Amino acid sequence: MAGSRIYDLKYKLMVTELLSLAKKYYTYRELSQLTGLPETVLSRYVKGHVLPTIDRAQEINSKLEAVMRLETEIQRRIRFDELGYFDNTKVISDTMLLERAVQQAVDKFAGQRITKILTPETDGIPLATLMAHRLSVPLVVAKKSREVGVGEFIEELYIPSKSAMVMCFYVPRSMFRKGDCVLIVDDVIDSGETQRALIKIIRKARAEVTGIYALMSIGKEWRKRIEEVAGCVVEVAYEVPVKSRYE
Repeated sequence: MAGSRIYDLKYKLMVTELLSLAKKYYTYRELSQLTGLPETVLSRYVKGHVLPTIDRAQEINSKLEAVMRLETEIQRRIRFDELGYFDNTKVISDTMLLERAVQQAVDKFAGQRITKILTPETDGIPLATLMAHRLSVPLVVAKKSREVGVGEFIEELYIPSKSAMVMCFYVPRSMFRKGDCVLIVDDVIDSGETQRALIKIIRKARAEVTGIYALMSIGKEWRKRIEEVAGCVVEVAYEVPVKSRYE
């Protein structure tokens, strides 16, 4: 019961943050028309004077999601350079946006057992941290170098996207237990090689892959590479068209 109350509180706070974000684009009158709630009530929610009930929070979230799609908000924040590479700084640094992504992931994987969150360093850490906090499970970070003081690691070689170098991920073996159900969380899926390596680490730990959640992905070719090692569910908030990156 206590866990359920904590989850409900986190959800209500997330919805009030979403309302605060919506207030940047809409007036209280427009929000009232969108949600069907009085302007005075919405104002109290936005200012933090009171929290909505869980039923009302779910109703507000549903209506705002229809006009403030996470995919659109991510697209607004990424910037492409002259070579076609994008800068996602304004995405991974926006905690309010990341909270929305967390809620999307929670909804997508509802009913699935998750005992650990696994993410590669570095840009996936902010989202993975919020996800682990929301689900009240440990966060495991796969690092690219060994840490002094850790006795034993699970290691996996991989080749990063568009690189001729072989890299390695290291995860302290003590972070996993047999039978753990692990959700892989990352900011971007590019070639799929990073996620393949993480899947193999989970398998070496004799744990299970619950699924993969990412803010963005590049094209669709990565799906084949991931499916070669696991048939897990992969959810992506925004698929960056290949032509947008290379045109």
